[in-house]
Amino acid sequence: MKEPDTPAALTLKDIARQAGVSLATVDRVLHNRPGVRPDTIRRVKEAIERNAFQPHMAAAELARGRGWRFAFVMPSGPNPFMQQIQSYLGEMSAWLSARRLLIEMIATDVFDGSVLAATLERLPGGFDGVAVVALDHPSVRAAINDLIDAGTKVVTLVSDVPSSRRQHYVGIDNIAAGRTAGALVGRFVGGRKGKVAIVAGSQGLRDHAERIFGFNQVMASEFSGLDVLPVLEGRDEDERSERHMTRLLGQYPDIVGLYNVGAGTAGVAKALMEQGREKQVVFVGHDVTVLTRKLLLQGVMAAAISQNPGHEARAAVRVLLALARSEPILSEQEKIRIDIVMRDNLP
Repeated sequence: MKEPDTPAALTLKDIARQAGVSLATVDRVLHNRPGVRPDTIRRVKEAIERNAFQPHMAAAELARGRGWRFAFVMPSGPNPFMQQIQSYLGEMSAWLSARRLLIEMIATDVFDGSVLAATLERLPGGFDGVAVVALDHPSVRAAINDLIDAGTKVVTLVSDVPSSRRQHYVGIDNIAAGRTAGALVGRFVGGRKGKVAIVAGSQGLRDHAERIFGFNQVMASEFSGLDVLPVLEGRDEDERSERHMTRLLGQYPDIVGLYNVGAGTAGVAKALMEQGREKQVVFVGHDVTVLTRKLLLQGVMAAAISQNPGHEARAAVRVLLALARSEPILSEQEKIRIDIVMRDNLP
């Protein structure tokens, strides 16, 4: 037996096909127009109910005569987590097509405020909505506000700019994520004394700054015997992060803990292993990727603070669509959880 159509992929044509009527007949039923037999009305309504279809939204899309265009402004460069988000967006093609929704990926340097702002400034008028991995920088705030003034809906993704007039943030509570990382590093280090290193992409990224803040909170209040070193910025680049970590390990032989706040994980791990320190240093990082999975299995990483990239991709699109349609946002549905992943509970 053929599986029923899923609500995510349904269109008015699917309802018409299931009810055995024309598209025009479905339109007459939806708008309570005369000239349709009771049995036909019943079949159309049963098809709608059976598929949990939202006819008022589909009819509005049909009447609108054109689709929605959303831009996702993402970091350039090989960031595995950001690549996962883009991959999940690609898997939503049927869902997007059913809603006449087109997504364009725009790669830019999110670590440079002037470059990111210039990218955003080129967008007004071309898109109904924008999701941006944002740097908390005055020029970026201004560019986001300009987009809002131009009628474009804006959500921040993964990294927020709360002082802007963006309509929604899609991502985890990054202070809580940093506190979680701090608790893990401190407890895994045990009673040992020594130093703890922090490698971040950029403290200008709100998510990185908040994670560092949360991490330092826990270190200061619960693990005062550990000396936290100044933050090193690797711009989420493997080579740059490796250089920073190699220099740090040479300078401080008593490093016992390491928090990698963003990407650049391959470089950090390579420095640890080349120095023969992977079994001595408690290494906590972020996100479950092919690489971090391998490092967890090898015991190089103790834990990864994880957020679901598929959930973030879907939530960003759903929130933008709700904003564009002037619908309420289902906050509980779009809330992104923090997970702790170790070798023993790898998904």
